[in-house]
Amino acid sequence: MTDKAVPTGQTGAKGPEELRQQIERTRGELGNTVEELADKMDVKGRARARAADLRDKAGAMTVQLRSTAAQAGHTVQERAAQTGHLMQDRATRVGHQVQDRATKAGHQVQDKATQTGHTLERQADHGMPWPAGPVVKAAVRHPRPALVIGAVVVAVVVVSWRYPKK
Repeated sequence: MTDKAVPTGQTGAKGPEELRQQIERTRGELGNTVEELADKMDVKGRARARAADLRDKAGAMTVQLRSTAAQAGHTVQERAAQTGHLMQDRATRVGHQVQDRATKAGHQVQDKATQTGHTLERQADHGMPWPAGPVVKAAVRHPRPALVIGAVVVAVVVVSWRYPKK
């Protein structure tokens, strides 16, 4: 230690003032050294400092994890919304296809019914005997009353067959 205090090539202090400065410098260095040693020996203080550092790191990690979780939640929400829109578009497209097919089928049935009606009308004009011809023409022109009359005739036949007179 004395080797450090007196640099090589110097014989000592040149005066009392310089000696006081060297003493003050040495005291300051010694004080710093003693503080460093005291800090190293203060296990409880070092543990508290380490615990505080770990708490700060844990807090930072918590914030980072929350941010990551929130970001993942937003990503999932966006993907779900996109998938929902895709499914809605597909359902709309399929619904329109079904509607178009049903409309087409309805038109085909209507055309067939019209053709059948025209065929019956032609047959009534040309191929039916006198008492049935005008009845069939009237039934083709006015189907509702013809259906009601037909239902009444069927009911009368069923009742008379079911409950015959004795």
